[in-house]
Amino acid sequence: MNSPAGPVTLSVRADRGAATVEVRAWGPGRCWVLEHAPDIIGSRDDRNEFVPTNVIVATLHRRLRGLRMIRMGAIFDLAVATTIEQRVTTVEARRSWRALVRRHGEPAPGNRGLVVPPSAPVLAALPDWEWRRIGVEGRRSATMKRLACDASALERAAAAGDAVVERRLRSVRGVGPWTAAHVMLLASGDADAVPIGDWHLPGHVGHALAGEPRADDDRMLELLEPFRPHRGRVWRLIVCGTGSPPRRAPRARIHDLMRVEANRRR
Repeated sequence: MNSPAGPVTLSVRADRGAATVEVRAWGPGRCWVLEHAPDIIGSRDDRNEFVPTNVIVATLHRRLRGLRMIRMGAIFDLAVATTIEQRVTTVEARRSWRALVRRHGEPAPGNRGLVVPPSAPVLAALPDWEWRRIGVEGRRSATMKRLACDASALERAAAAGDAVVERRLRSVRGVGPWTAAHVMLLASGDADAVPIGDWHLPGHVGHALAGEPRADDDRMLELLEPFRPHRGRVWRLIVCGTGSPPRRAPRARIHDLMRVEANRRR
């Protein structure tokens, strides 16, 4: 990943029997990652401070003991990776992210065959036709370019505190509550972050907590309100530990935007 101190490769190995976690790192950002390792692996997340009274949530919290709130700290990487998921299916987003990293990333430190996501200067310089080639239309690519131009300010804001970095994120045109919540959840370990505007999350939460598969954002927020300031922790428990509500319509057709663009250019 691109840490504030530079590219770095991180290896985390957990030994459940010995109750230990081994963290190793390579690259210019090695010292930064090792310093922040407890946050990155979630060992500083005091999950015991959350004592839910709801039977369903309490059962999930007890069963999913390894689910922790982490603080990755890689604000820029996470903001770009989340923006690429806006308004498209997971399959489309992963396809575009893979193409972006493979085409424009750099070999990760440590000679392990991994690739570091593109740096801010690289993303800022990508032409429009290259974004279309990897299946990213103008609206999302423009947002990612703005994030690239604001990358240094985002990292400075991260050092100033969670509230500051969230305000800075929301000040970037194209970054709304959905994107900001996902970034804050993973980058800053915000246990109360809830992504508004998600296609599936309201129905999943409504189905798990109230048996209502057609819940909207307002209903989701109403159901999660009693768990504040752990609303983000609760919806993650629900997503990881319960099944999705029954589908109301056939699965939407996935359009391969990368193939469409390739055919257009022929």
